[in-house]
Amino acid sequence: MSKEFEVTDDILATKQQRFVNYIIDLIVQYILVFVLTIIVVVTCNYFEMYGVGFWLESMGRIQEYLIGAVMVLIYYSIFEMIFSKSIAKFITKTIVVDEYGNKVRPEIVLKRTFCRLIPFDGLSFLVGNGRGWHDTISDTYVVKELLLEQAKRQFYEFDEIGKPQDI
Repeated sequence: MSKEFEVTDDILATKQQRFVNYIIDLIVQYILVFVLTIIVVVTCNYFEMYGVGFWLESMGRIQEYLIGAVMVLIYYSIFEMIFSKSIAKFITKTIVVDEYGNKVRPEIVLKRTFCRLIPFDGLSFLVGNGRGWHDTISDTYVVKELLLEQAKRQFYEFDEIGKPQDI
């Protein structure tokens, strides 16, 4: 009976990669909120719905936080469900996987994404082996994509040694 591949610490993304991911994704989210705000304001002004613009100008901290939280939920859920990575992870060549190095199921991505709303979660990867709270709570891993592919290939090739070959 063959064993299943499991993610090991040697293929985890580094703390530096995780920090770069955090900063890039934060910048991307700010840009998205900025662009969406402009679209909403222009559209509302076009249709003479000036109340929306006034509301946006007078928003309090709690409303800003809620909009930010919604952006986090939408951004990470969409990207990690479809691509298993955010825009930053495309740049740093890292990917989100489960403990067996496979694509994460949508419900786990949602759990992971909601955990990002925990205060200071964005910096929790700086402690220990580089796994943040949203990783440990959801049993997910951010790994170096190339090393994952190599490790899985090597693992399964090694598993084939000694098995009869079809000729």
